[in-house]
Amino acid sequence: MLQKFDERNKNIKVWINDKLYNREDAKISVFDSLTQGGDAVWEGIRVYNGKIFCLDKHLDRLMESAKSMDFKNIPKRYTIKQAIISTLKANNMFDETHIRLTLSRGEKTTSGMNPQLNQFGCTLIILAEWKPSIYDGKKLKLITSNIRRNSPLCLDSKIHHNNLINNILAKIEANHAKVDDAIMLDLYGFVAETNATNIFMIKEKTVYTPYADACLPGITRGLIIELCKENNIPIIEKNISVTELYNADQVFTTGTMGELAQVIEIDKRTINNKGNLLNELKQLFKKLTVDSGEKIT
Repeated sequence: MLQKFDERNKNIKVWINDKLYNREDAKISVFDSLTQGGDAVWEGIRVYNGKIFCLDKHLDRLMESAKSMDFKNIPKRYTIKQAIISTLKANNMFDETHIRLTLSRGEKTTSGMNPQLNQFGCTLIILAEWKPSIYDGKKLKLITSNIRRNSPLCLDSKIHHNNLINNILAKIEANHAKVDDAIMLDLYGFVAETNATNIFMIKEKTVYTPYADACLPGITRGLIIELCKENNIPIIEKNISVTELYNADQVFTTGTMGELAQVIEIDKRTINNKGNLLNELKQLFKKLTVDSGEKIT
């Protein structure tokens, strides 16, 4: 499942702060908070058919995360939006594109962890690449990770921050187990999410997903909940154990980069894959990506 380099990305242009740079020249300072402590927030955004999908939802979360982290001199929404559009146009990217939008606390006057050393405003990075959905056509095999997902007692998952070491350690476990991803539990042993996506299960024509306590309340997750409600598909948020996932009719993950992906195995237990509800949800989501989004103009 390792993503392969796309030759079209060889000469892309990357936005940093207020201008575009060629790929090889796109660099930030060693004094930037992103390099000093992973002190940044980010969003992953998809482009479909000349439109940026859920752009305002992503910008809302970016701004809320930056406010929660007490960033100073945050760029205006309009400024960020125009920078995204300029980057896409410069790269002639209007479909099959993934944007990694990063906002760091900015550059420091000297090395150190104190945010008062950040006196130059935030650093804005817009990296747009030609990239299909990471799980396109893939059926996933998962394991349960030994790494726990942080609760708000430790680090609130509502902040979409760049401190991803927990997720990376869980992914390393998945790599060593030769599976696609790892399920991360909360501090009580209930399912939170995977190292990269939210997770859902279907049992007897009802869709279930974990409470958004220890997991990121993902934008795609929220869209699936809305689609279920709009189409009279029963949807319940609850504490879910791994045992319940083993015995589900269907299990799937959701995420901006991964869209909806079927899970066929967890900890060497085969998932039944009974029923057609997942396919129905995939079709509803696909229609949403076609019908909605902000035009690149």
